[in-house]
Amino acid sequence: MKELSKKRKVDIVIENLCIAFGDNVVLDHFNLELFRGESLVVMGRSGSGKSVLIKCIIGLLRPDRGKIHVFGKNVLSLNTSALDAIRMKVGFLFQSNALYDSMTVRDNLEFPLRRRTFRLSQTEVNDMVMEALHNVGLEHTVDMMPSELSGGMRKRIALARTLILKPEIILYDEPTTGLDAVTSLEIISLMKKIQEKYKTSSIIITHDMKCVQLAAHRVIMLINGRCYVEGVYDTLSQNQDENIRQFFQ
Repeated sequence: MKELSKKRKVDIVIENLCIAFGDNVVLDHFNLELFRGESLVVMGRSGSGKSVLIKCIIGLLRPDRGKIHVFGKNVLSLNTSALDAIRMKVGFLFQSNALYDSMTVRDNLEFPLRRRTFRLSQTEVNDMVMEALHNVGLEHTVDMMPSELSGGMRKRIALARTLILKPEIILYDEPTTGLDAVTSLEIISLMKKIQEKYKTSSIIITHDMKCVQLAAHRVIMLINGRCYVEGVYDTLSQNQDENIRQFFQ
């Protein structure tokens, strides 16, 4: 995929982000910009801080230092209600899917709608649930339980739940982990379709090189807590720096 123009509006700006857990420095003056409508992949080894990064973005973790601006607002200075308003515009696809096992697919998708500050009619809720399921090709699962679904189907349902509020940004945490090669390609294709249909901006945390190759407009490599390098896949794959080459072997 070609890199998008940097003349686009910026949805997320991270400056000098630092966070440590005891003596373990996870992010060390990390910087990032997410441009409107792009899919940005953040790569790094396991435990390098990729998931910590996106949890900081939506306020699940608070960094020690640095700035995080989402839609032009400093999320680190927002009160709870203002932060919740930002979160309504940011979808988060958890690595574990985080579906409620005791709820049907319908109930799982309705759950974020019930937390809205304005009320929706049952007809509106039903329409939104079915639209979200249509987007992931699983309308027939609406009354099934998560335990009745395959791993790939659960991932799709989790993505449908993320989409139901029509977020402007989607944060993907290892979207293909634990899936077989064929299912992984289906999820990657679905992510691209959603990005193209809704013009969402995305940060994708992954070490799946096929996902990087197919989904990324731009790639950042997180090494030793910092943005070690950024660029497009084809350029990075030819880089002779050993710290970069290790990901492409």
